[in-house]
Amino acid sequence: MLVIVTGVSGTGKSTLGALLAERLRLPFFDADQFHPEANIAKMSAGQPLTDEDRIPWLQAMADQLIKSEKSGGAVLTCSALKNSYRERLAVSDAIRWIHLTGDRDLIWERMSARKNHFMKAGMLDSQIALWEKPMTGYLLDITGTPEQLLEASLNYLKSQPMKMKMGVIGMGVMGKSLALNLAEKGVSVSLYNRFVAGKEEGIAQKVVDENPEFSNTQAFEDLQKFVDSLEKPRRILMMIPAGAAIDAQLDTLMPILEKDDLVIDGGNSFYKDSERRVERLKEVGMHFLPMGVSGGEEGARKGPSIMPGGNAEGYAMVEDFLGRISAKDKDGKPCVTYVGPGGSGHFIKMVHNSIEYGEMQVLAELVHLLRFGFGCTPEKVSEIFTEWGQGELKSFLLEITADLLLFKENGELLLDKILDQAGQKGTGAWSLTTALEYGIPYSPLAESVNARGVSGEKAMRVAFSKTFHHEFKKVEGSLETWLPKIKAAYSLARIINHEVGFRLMKTVSDTKDWKLNFNEISRIWTNGCIIRSGLMENISANYSDSVSFFEMEGVKEQVISGRKSLAELVGLGLTHGFALPVMSAGINYLFGRITAESSASVIQAQRDYFGAHTYQRKDDPSGKAYHTEWSK
Repeated sequence: MLVIVTGVSGTGKSTLGALLAERLRLPFFDADQFHPEANIAKMSAGQPLTDEDRIPWLQAMADQLIKSEKSGGAVLTCSALKNSYRERLAVSDAIRWIHLTGDRDLIWERMSARKNHFMKAGMLDSQIALWEKPMTGYLLDITGTPEQLLEASLNYLKSQPMKMKMGVIGMGVMGKSLALNLAEKGVSVSLYNRFVAGKEEGIAQKVVDENPEFSNTQAFEDLQKFVDSLEKPRRILMMIPAGAAIDAQLDTLMPILEKDDLVIDGGNSFYKDSERRVERLKEVGMHFLPMGVSGGEEGARKGPSIMPGGNAEGYAMVEDFLGRISAKDKDGKPCVTYVGPGGSGHFIKMVHNSIEYGEMQVLAELVHLLRFGFGCTPEKVSEIFTEWGQGELKSFLLEITADLLLFKENGELLLDKILDQAGQKGTGAWSLTTALEYGIPYSPLAESVNARGVSGEKAMRVAFSKTFHHEFKKVEGSLETWLPKIKAAYSLARIINHEVGFRLMKTVSDTKDWKLNFNEISRIWTNGCIIRSGLMENISANYSDSVSFFEMEGVKEQVISGRKSLAELVGLGLTHGFALPVMSAGINYLFGRITAESSASVIQAQRDYFGAHTYQRKDDPSGKAYHTEWSK
């Protein structure tokens, strides 16, 4: 939205313009900023400007309006006394004009009250003489308070529908939060939620009504009207459930879109489905961005980590908008980057979620072991986690786990009232199947998925606990003795989780020639997303394709120093009746990765014994296949 407020000096243009900019969440520019020094000197001396003097001034403002339109809009205040001046500023159909008019004596009174302004009160009459009645726009009498003029201006702007910069489909938690984030950052937004008979009506309108501070939003239940409300080429963000719903929405949306329009899928779609959709829209000349979004409801509203892939030209259409709404890293840079072609954006979000699963499970395992093995109170566990979070182990998940251990309901720990059945939405399992497809060992993160599946079998677990008389055993020895080992074990378990995920991403990237930039990917994961942490900051700073993840600076030392602690903690937990699936798988995975002579020779001998699958020999470097008649 571009709004130009005009009027002679003293009408209150700047005051109204600043108020409008604040309400519309748009940048504010005053025409005085654009005068060359020669013009300012002339006016300060009480000399009126000529039309020739105003040409560079008007051109500078016109250039700014063109630039502002590309980035979402602006409010400009300018005298623009003549229609010829207004024509020079009319660089877009998106401009809405508000012309302030009023009684000469009232304006004179206001000008006389101003201090240290280069426009002298004595020049008012010359301005009034120059002023020409506008041929378009809203004439607003300045009688009234600034607040009254603001409301009158907003009502006028609402009556003059403008093409909106972005459209958001789906007013669930994430869709609503992202839409409001866009509006707050000055991007005009059309909201759409489909009408379903018998269900709640006016969902999109309810979002608009509940957030009156955002004057740059519109609500729709009619898809055609929603599409018509958007400027061309259209930019539409879908925030709806993954799977068939995405294809169904595209089926209804594509026939009413046009060439060069952009559709974004901001949900958790499977990356192979996203690749198919990229090609589908490409065939009709449209752009499609499969885009991962991490940070939950709060992140979506205040600043998420954003992972767009797909069509690079499409990303360029929304790069500025996404940069505005994203979280910012420690250097103030937006936590958004163009990931790569095809479904790469959704692919790395899938792996992100897989790492998230592992990180959550490790913390759950530690909470359980500390509380019921070492006898720690929830407050003590929270204290331990909080202390860890002050140093290199800092992470969002560690922080919130420390918090939830203190939350009480009616004086009792809420955590102990929550049913121990963990939910999941599929992204973790997708990572596992992808790892199997590409032959990447994935056991630690696979176990985080499996653990949720086991947790879901509550009735069977309760029955078996009675059948097999399973109980937790208290750990003998002091907590203080074990705490350094527990901390080292936790640190290494996290490193292993991340190595597994990054290894899968690197393998798929190389195979598909995506050329993913892992320093940049880890950078956008340093803030806004669920797995943001000090470790991620280290990865961003030190990741290199030429060095293995485990040998990375800041990682190698912890692999060396922490492996004994992780092994001891896993042994302790298992012998005391605690399931530690991710930490157990982690130390097994690590030992398997760093063992020079493995047990796989037995596997090869077995395969050749029963199936004549052949094997290679250590004493023959040629790679020749051998077979033995084992039963003779």
